[in-house]
Formats: sequence, C-alpha cells, structure tokens
Amino acid sequence: MNLQDADREVLETATRWLAAGRAAWLYTVVRTWGSSPRPLGSLMALRDDGHIVGSVSGGCIEDDLVERLRAQGPPRTRASTLEYGLSADEAHRFGLPCGGTMRLACETLGAHSRLDALLDALREGQLVRRTLDLRSGAVTLVRVQSHAHSHSPTQADAFSFDGERLTTVHGPSWRLLLIGAGQLSEYVATMALPLGYAVTVCDPRESYLDDWRVAGVARVRTMPDDTVLAMRPDARMAVIALTHDPKLDDLALMEALMTPAFYVGAIGSRRNSAARRERLQLFGVTDAALDALRAPVGLYLGGSTPPEIALSIVADLTARRYRVPVDRLADVEAGKAIA
Repeated sequence: MNLQDADREVLETATRWLAAGRAAWLYTVVRTWGSSPRPLGSLMALRDDGHIVGSVSGGCIEDDLVERLRAQGPPRTRASTLEYGLSADEAHRFGLPCGGTMRLACETLGAHSRLDALLDALREGQLVRRTLDLRSGAVTLVRVQSHAHSHSPTQADAFSFDGERLTTVHGPSWRLLLIGAGQLSEYVATMALPLGYAVTVCDPRESYLDDWRVAGVARVRTMPDDTVLAMRPDARMAVIALTHDPKLDDLALMEALMTPAFYVGAIGSRRNSAARRERLQLFGVTDAALDALRAPVGLYLGGSTPPEIALSIVADLTARRYRVPVDRLADVEAGKAIA
C-alpha cells in the first residue's frame, strides 16, 4: 500500500478491528515538554487484547498502555488525557530523555469516531481536518480546501490542542510535480509517496506515460509550463525537471521559479546546469530567482545509478522541507556532481 499519510495505516487497521467486533482505543501525542521520541500528532491504536499499531514512543509507553489495559481494564470515558514523564525517574523509564514529558489523548473508538468517513476522503486524495471534543467524545470532519486553490503554507499543518479540543489534519499535505516520466521519476515517486507527497508526473511526449508503473501517482500529458500554472505551486509544493530536454524543462522551471514553491530542481551536470542558467537569464529570470534553483538537483551522496540519484533527490527534498540549515549540508554539497 502506498501511504500518502503516515497515519493511514493506523486508522485503517483500527477500522478493521472495529468491523471485526473488537474494542479499540486511539492514542495521540498532544503535548510534549523537553525531549520527546515522537512528534505531536503521532498515533497509536490499541486493541482489546493488547495488540498495537503505530507508535507514540520508543516502545516503553506502548508497553505501559498495554499493562494498564490488562490491569485496570479499558478507559471508562470516550475521551481523556494522560501524562508520562512527570519525574526524572519516570521520564527515564519511559524513554523520555532530559526529563521530557508527554501528554496523550485517548479516545474510545466506535461509529462516533467517523473513521470510515475519514478514510473514504483520504482514498480520494482529500486533506481532512478532524476535531475531537474531549468532553463528549464527538468527532467532526472538515475537508480542507484543495491546494490547487490555496497558497497558505500552514493550512495543512494545522494541529492544535487546547485541553478540550484536539484538531489534526490527515491526508497528502505536500505536493510534488515531476517533469518527465522516465525511470528516474519512477524511483523518485516511489520514495516520495510514503513521505506524504501527493505526486503528479507530467510528460507530453507520446508513449512515455503509457508504461508508468508507480500506482498512486497522477499522470498528465499537458505541456509542463501549463501544468505548473494549473497547479499553482504554493510553499508546500516541489517541482523537479527530469527530462534533460530544455524545451520541456526550461519553460516549466521558468514558471516554477516565479512561485512560492519550496523546492525547484533540475537534473543535469554542472556544465549543463550553467548553460541552463544562461538560457533562463535570456528569458528574463532574475539572479535572485535562479539562486533558488537546485541544479544539479539533489545532495551529493556518491552514487550514480537511477535509484541512488533518486535517493539523493528525496534526501535533499527532505532537508529543504524541514529547513535544515545550509551549513549542515556543506560537506555533501561541496562534492555535488550529479550528472
């Protein structure tokens, strides 16, 4: 299964448990202090026999939740919270270094949880905001406006917890447009899908898309520059040109560099990249815009095969997505020479 959302496996498994007549509970990391092994919004589902899927820690908290279920029985309310790591000893016991503390929201799952409706929306590629009222256990779902019509970089990041309401967003919150449907694009798409990207591959050339083998990727045959304009890149979108054909790559890059896209890259050697830069300057692309172009694309990892180059591209995407300081990438950037 190609997961476009890391939560989907947890939600689908919990739904199957409920359909089989089992009881289940969903735990969400809602607050952390100090060091924490899992980020806010991390999910874990617990079945009535102690089986778990997902993770909220390195394993110690999961073990404790199973022990609580067996020793104390199931939670008595539809929704509640609990904390771990209130003391240094407890923090160490539960794998929370530096005196870290973690708060979890626990909800008893059932028809009121609306997991079926949520999963239906996710299978349609929708971005969905789910809100849990901890006082009543009631759940509301709202489909978030499509990225194609929104330029807000934080819209899909929505996570909030005020002690009474927990809001999380599920679905493909990042977009990736690949120009060219060659083998390298297939490897990049395969790696990007489980990282939460909604991937689109664009190639107007006859037959290139006919043999595309990666499921879960949108395929379009329009001209790349038209595709960029139609998708209206925002700060949560990346555009990567991988055809080696200036007629396709250059026009798409020109349009992409004029948008808030967080990553714009192009395949090619240093020599070819320098020639591309000169061509784009002739078309009026400014030096400031060109400074944002990742060309040669990817981090230098030493490999040269298509899967190795794809890994370098996805690694660079990930670093830029999380805004890793440039100086931390200096060592690998110094030797970059991807052909």
